[in-house]
Order: sequence, then C-alpha cells, then structure tokens
Amino acid sequence: METVIKNKFNKKSKLQKSWKDRIFDISVYGIAVMMILMIIYPLWFIVIASFSNPADVSNGNVLFWPKEWKLDGYIELIKQKMIWRGYLNTIMYTLVGTFIALMVNIPAGYALSRKELFGRRYLSVFYIIPMFISGGLVPTYLVVKNFGLLDTFWVMVLPFAVSAFNIIIARTFFKTSIPDSLWEAAQIDGCGTIRYFLTMVLPLSKAILAVIGLWTAVDLWNSWFNAMIYLSNENLQPLQLILRRILIANESILGTSSGELASELRRLSEMMKYAAIVVSTLPIMCLYPFLQKYFNQGVMVGSIKE
Repeated sequence: METVIKNKFNKKSKLQKSWKDRIFDISVYGIAVMMILMIIYPLWFIVIASFSNPADVSNGNVLFWPKEWKLDGYIELIKQKMIWRGYLNTIMYTLVGTFIALMVNIPAGYALSRKELFGRRYLSVFYIIPMFISGGLVPTYLVVKNFGLLDTFWVMVLPFAVSAFNIIIARTFFKTSIPDSLWEAAQIDGCGTIRYFLTMVLPLSKAILAVIGLWTAVDLWNSWFNAMIYLSNENLQPLQLILRRILIANESILGTSSGELASELRRLSEMMKYAAIVVSTLPIMCLYPFLQKYFNQGVMVGSIKE
C-alpha cells in the first residue's frame, strides 16, 4: 500500500514538473519571438516604406504592407549617374580592403599566440595601446598626405587595414582552438612555420576568418567619413558618401522651392531616403546568413578570456 502511494506521488510530481517545464518553454519561446519581431520589423518597415507614399507612412497607414506600390524612389535614385560608379567603388574597396585586412591581422594574431615569440608580452601591449589612444584626425591626415595616398584608391584600404581589436581576437582564437600538439606533430614531419600556418592552421580557422572578414567588410561597406576626409575626386567616392550627397542636395532644393513643386520634391526625397537605405544595406544583409554559423562560433571564441 505504501509503495502504491509513493508511485502515485512520484507520478504527480513528474506531471507537475512537466507542466512547469512547459510553462518555462512557452515563456522562453515567447520572449525569443518578441525579440525577433523587434529586430525584423524595423528592417521590414524600411523596405515597405521605400515602396509606399510618404504621406501614408507619416500618417501611420503603412504597418505591414504598402497601401499602394510606388517605385518612384528607386527610379529617381537609379537616375543619379554617380550611383553605379559609387556602387562599383564600394564593392572594390570592400573586397580589396577585406583581403588586405585578413592578410595583415590574421598572421599578426597567430604570431602573438605563439609562446616562442620573443617579446610577445611587450608586442601585445604595443597592439593594445592604440585601442584606447589614437593620434587624432589631423596627425593621421598629415601621415596619409605625406605618403601620397590622398585622392587615391589605396587611401580607403591601406591606412586603416591594421586593427588591434581584430588582432587580439585572432590571437585568442589561435591560443584556445589550435593545440600545441599539432605543431609538435608537424615539426616531426619536417613542416616549417610558414607551411604549417598555411596548410594546417588556416584550414582550421574558418570561423575567425569569417568573423574578421565580415566585420571588416561591413565597416568598409558603411564607410563614408574617411572618404569625405581623404577623397575629393568624385570618381573615387564610395556609395555611402554619394548617397549622402544626393540626400543633402535634395534637402537644399527643397529649401528653395515652394507650392506643389516643393510638395512633390519632398515626396520624392522621402522615398529616395528609404530606397537609399535599402540599396546600401541589401548586399550585406544577403551575405550575413551564409556566414552566420562561423560568425557565432568566432564571437564565442573571441569572448574567452586568457
């Protein structure tokens, strides 16, 4: 009789526990869905606003779907002759700049991760200091000018290729993910340092390559301030700076117009603003899902403290 009572009590406790687990799971999934909607909806709203009448957007008539589809913003944006040149410049800056950044930061991070590197601690401090203290805009401009990089393609990819933050992240990855026994086995087989790095370390470092590559590519794609400071040649300016110039020019035209013309220009300006956001962010948004797995893995590895 006592055994039967205990079994009933155990079943009841298990049933109560399962209900608690279900409530917990529902709460967690509910919070996760709410957070996803909070992130996705602003992005979706920008997209539908770029196809909508600005009056409907400002009056709150556009929530999940355009009330009426309009392509005026994209048409006016495409009519700008410098858009395509700026797109090509941005793509080239992003591809070349990301490649150079990986070529510089990854080997530096690997070298700092090696215990046999002479003066490794002092070199690490040397890289860490610029993360908190910089020379400032004027000294940097003078350095760039003295090297003859002003108004050249390379001013967007060379002076800022070295990133102390990326080097520290790469160093942490190599120290925690590449075992020392692998280097010892490679030495036994007669493998040198450079060959070991190229043939064994890099194939095992796809996560950190994807993370640093993505961070660098996003930074270069969105860069406009450096172009505004160091580039005066319109044929070399990136997409972000050209879009900024177009929007500022539209605002200036609005200030000198009145009546129905001003109303129409304001409508086109608002639509072009949303269209410019979509055009400038779409490539990066399309690239991110393919690198998400490596991105998450690399971020977790980079967060490990020594």
